[in-house]
Amino acid sequence: MEIFKQIPLYRFLTLCNETGLKKEILDCGAGGDMPPLSLFHSHGYLTSGIELSERQIQLANEFADQRGQQLNIRQGDMRKLPFADEAFSFVYSYNSVFHMRKKDVRIAVEEMKRVLRRGGLLFVNFLNIHDFRVGEGIDLGETQYEQFEDGENVIHSYYEYFEADPLFSDMECLYKEYRVLERDFEGNRIRQGFVDYILRKS
Repeated sequence: MEIFKQIPLYRFLTLCNETGLKKEILDCGAGGDMPPLSLFHSHGYLTSGIELSERQIQLANEFADQRGQQLNIRQGDMRKLPFADEAFSFVYSYNSVFHMRKKDVRIAVEEMKRVLRRGGLLFVNFLNIHDFRVGEGIDLGETQYEQFEDGENVIHSYYEYFEADPLFSDMECLYKEYRVLERDFEGNRIRQGFVDYILRKS
């Protein structure tokens, strides 16, 4: 069986499986060369994805095609999801929503909650202020920076421990983890900081 590098989503998958809800899931920021929607597809989920970058959609589709999967990823903006209210039992955004300013993050989170069914689960993660890249690039204020990544300038927003909590004040928090890790990356030792949430819609 294939092992996906998006390890925190295995916990989310386990909790989703335990709900007994219809297996319909949306990934907000669904592109890339190893799309985690493939993990959910392999566990019997009907998958949908939204992704801003056409190139990242192409990479995800190539991965899926090699495995005979149809992931249903479309081009679009998670701040304006093209889906009806309460369309999905499960919604997640992994390593994606923080690539915008915090005012836009709020809009995107509200959209994710809108398309999530009552009783459904949401996974969202953020960068935290202990990440090694905090302070790099163009300072946009409020620990938001425009930083050079993969050949282009990309916004990164970084969060303190409690900072994102108000975004989910209307939901039940099932799991929160504020983590700092060190690992080797391209020959260098780097420190990364994340804060993960798994929440249930009331």
